[in-house]
Order: sequence, then C-alpha cells, then structure tokens
Amino acid sequence: MNKQHSKFLIPGIIVVGMVLRLPFTSMPPILDTIAKSQHIPVGQLGILTTIPLLSFAIFSSFAPQTAKKFGLERAFALMLMLVVIGSLMRVINTPFLYLGTLLIGIGIAHMNVLLPSVIRTYFPMKIGPMTSLFTFSMMLATAVGSSVAAPITALTSWRVFVLILTIILFIALIIWLPNDHFVINQDKLSVVGSHVKSNATIWRNKYAWLLLFFCGMQSAMFYVLMAWGPTMAIQTGLSPSVAGLFSGINSLIGLPFSLFIPTLITRITGKQRQMLMVSLSIIGIIGYLLLLHPIGSFGYWLTVNLLIGMSTASLFPYLLTTFSLKTSTPSQTAQLSGMVQSGGYLIAALGPALFGYAFWFFNSWKPQIITILILFIFMIITIIIVERKDKIL
Repeated sequence: MNKQHSKFLIPGIIVVGMVLRLPFTSMPPILDTIAKSQHIPVGQLGILTTIPLLSFAIFSSFAPQTAKKFGLERAFALMLMLVVIGSLMRVINTPFLYLGTLLIGIGIAHMNVLLPSVIRTYFPMKIGPMTSLFTFSMMLATAVGSSVAAPITALTSWRVFVLILTIILFIALIIWLPNDHFVINQDKLSVVGSHVKSNATIWRNKYAWLLLFFCGMQSAMFYVLMAWGPTMAIQTGLSPSVAGLFSGINSLIGLPFSLFIPTLITRITGKQRQMLMVSLSIIGIIGYLLLLHPIGSFGYWLTVNLLIGMSTASLFPYLLTTFSLKTSTPSQTAQLSGMVQSGGYLIAALGPALFGYAFWFFNSWKPQIITILILFIFMIITIIIVERKDKIL
C-alpha cells in the first residue's frame, strides 16, 4: 500500500528530474563565450564539466546520512536551495563560477541518490513508471538546455542564460516545498532503523561492488564520447559545428528509452533482464568498435552516436530502477544508491581524463578504445551476475 503523500509529490519528482543534469550539461556549448568574456583560456573552463562528476563521487555516500537527519522531503528542499544558490553565484566572477558549480554538484549528488528512495517509499508498486517519469524529464531538460544555450547566449549573454537557469531551479524549489509539510515520522525512522546494518554491510557486498563497476562503465561509455567524440570527428575532417550537433542528438536518442526501459525492467524476469541489457550493451560496444576505424562522414558519426546513445540511454535508467528492485526498504535503496554512485562517478570522472591523456601519450585513440572495450565486456558480465539475484540487500 502506498504511503500518503502531498499532491505536489509527482510534480516535484518531475522538476527534480529536470534539474539533475540541466545546470551543468547546458554549459559546454557556451564555454568559449564565457572564456572570452572572462579573458581566460577556454581550457581552464573544462573543469566545469568535471567538478559535478567529482562531486557525485565524493558526496553521494553522504546522502543517506542527510536523509537520516532531515528526512527525505526536507533533504530535497535543502539540496534544491543549495543548487539555486550555487547557480546564482556563477554569474559573479570566475572563482564563484567554480564554487557555484561545486555547490550544484553537491546538491545534485544527494538528489541522485535519494530520488530512487522517494519512489521506493511512496510508489513501491509503480517503481518502473515513476522512474520513467523522472528519467524522461531529466533527458528532455538536458536536450533542450543543450540546444538553447548557445542561441540564448548569442542574443543576450552567458550571464543572462545562467540567470534563466537559476529561475528554473527556483521554480523547481517552490514546487517541491509543499512536500516538506508531509514529512512523516515513519519515513525518517525507517532510514534510521536499518541504517547501521546497511552501512556496515554495503561495502562488503560483492553484488554492490559489481553494480558500482557497472555504474562507472556505463557512465564512462557516455561521458568519454561526450568529451572526445567531437574532437575525434573534427580530426576526421568534420567541421566543429557539425561535430557539435551530436551531443544534442545523443540526448534526444535517450527520450524514448527513458520512457519504456524502467517500466519494462520491472515487468520482466531476471533472465529476460539479462538478455535485454546484454543486447543493449553490445549495441554500445559495436559503436566503440567503429571508432577503431574512423571515417570523416556525417553518416558514420551519426551511426556511432546512435549506437552508443541507444545503449547508454537504456543502461542508465536500468541502473536507477535496479536500486529499487534489488533492495527491500527505502533505506537500503539509499545505501545502495549512495555507495554505487559514489564509486561509479569516480570512474566516470576519471574515464574521459585518462582517455585524453592516453591520446597525448600514444598519439592515437586505438589503445584506449581497445582498453575500454575490454572493460565493457566485464561490464556485461556484471549484469549477468547481478541479475541472478532477486535481492542483493
């Protein structure tokens, strides 16, 4: 039976989904403009895309304790406030641009972890559809934000665009706040009650470690292509403007998958999940195999992005749904989500950096592509092993 909740909970979940990526994924298209405005090399701003991932890695494990102390609803309210403050700070100057991005990363790290717990708490019989709801809103906001960032900045300025983002974040906070009045003591106690046991055993759970590796590799599959795909395309002869189109295409590809994958995952057996996720992972692997022999044509790069985009757009919603499916209580969901995302996003943050460093070292993309392909095979093995268990906590 579902717990009583505010009528603003579902709208709140939708707007939280929107802000899970929008504040930082919309920035790369305007980094060059920001660099010129601040009179600094654009390379110095590259860390703006790394700071959130490192924040996810460092602060995700603290999210269950935050929920334990404040309760789920209030924790989200506080983190949304932090994200609004961080976004507003970015317009002041370059140091505050970095600091604001850090605050955004801290806030989103907590919400990443705790959102599956909200769904596990209030919608235990609708985990798939509710996960679809927030993953779809997240990917739609990412696609729209990336698409409109450059045009809005060209018409106004980058500071105006950031202020628009801040207003959107503030509206999300206002929509969420009524949920804070529905904090139920049982929710808070449920996190406290099993916290010690979960926290003591989660890092010794081999299946949790397998999910951590899976989280890192599916993220690396996405972020490596996002970071270096345009550069590789330009090296084959494509123009920068054409190469830049593929990040938006990647986001749009994810929309239909974010709608049906979580619901499908909850309705099929573990064996069927194994087959489905292995097949979708292989599609992404084929995309990376094509990168071993790059061709300077739009059709080739469109195919690469379609294949990898289809794979990553399916694996990420699967991961978020798995946090709820493989646990028995909301507190266990938070513990598993925090542990997996903490380590997984560390891999995701290091992946693009090491991939780029390897190019400088080898003067070729092939060694690191071969290495990551081998790791993707291990990723597939983790799916097969994890799906043999009905529950891992």
